[in-house]
Amino acid sequence: MQLFKRGLAVAMAAVLMGCAAVPMGSVEEDSRAKAFKPPADKAALYIYRNETFGAAVPMSVSVNGRNIGQTASKTYFQFNLVPGRYSIESTAENVAELKLQMEAGRNYFVWQEVKMGMWMARSQLHQVDEDTGRAGVMESKLASARLTAAELQPLDAQGPTPRNVALDEKLRQLQKLYDDKLITEQEYQTKRKALLEQF
Repeated sequence: MQLFKRGLAVAMAAVLMGCAAVPMGSVEEDSRAKAFKPPADKAALYIYRNETFGAAVPMSVSVNGRNIGQTASKTYFQFNLVPGRYSIESTAENVAELKLQMEAGRNYFVWQEVKMGMWMARSQLHQVDEDTGRAGVMESKLASARLTAAELQPLDAQGPTPRNVALDEKLRQLQKLYDDKLITEQEYQTKRKALLEQF
């Protein structure tokens, strides 16, 4: 049994220390983002992952329930957004959420921390200060997002869209299955991740 546990730990460590590939932005876009100069009427959002731990595991990131893509080790996303309320989610073995109230002309940095999980890597989101955030972004490269900044509006400017209503309903149904012990936690997390990626 001890041998099995050791073997499992070694296998997990190998997975967590490998390297995942995600679509990347251009060198020019990366350089512009690293100027850290948001437009006067926008707030600049940086979501970065600067650790090598868990590098083999791509992690999905959503803003206001919309999947923007996946991070890998030493990558980041950047958007210049309309000021307002935003919800950022990181989906791995768990789902981490961070809410931000963003103001025009300011930079906001969210660190996606990677943690050891039961079956795969977990993550946690932290809002960090300007100096810490800039340093983390500078050692990372821009990942290509699935959505543009124009497609991400603040929560306080959005009415419920049919798409968001459908997602909420599916998530409620999934939660009920889990609460009623009809699916395991692993099945719950896997299905939740798939739903968030689909929407």
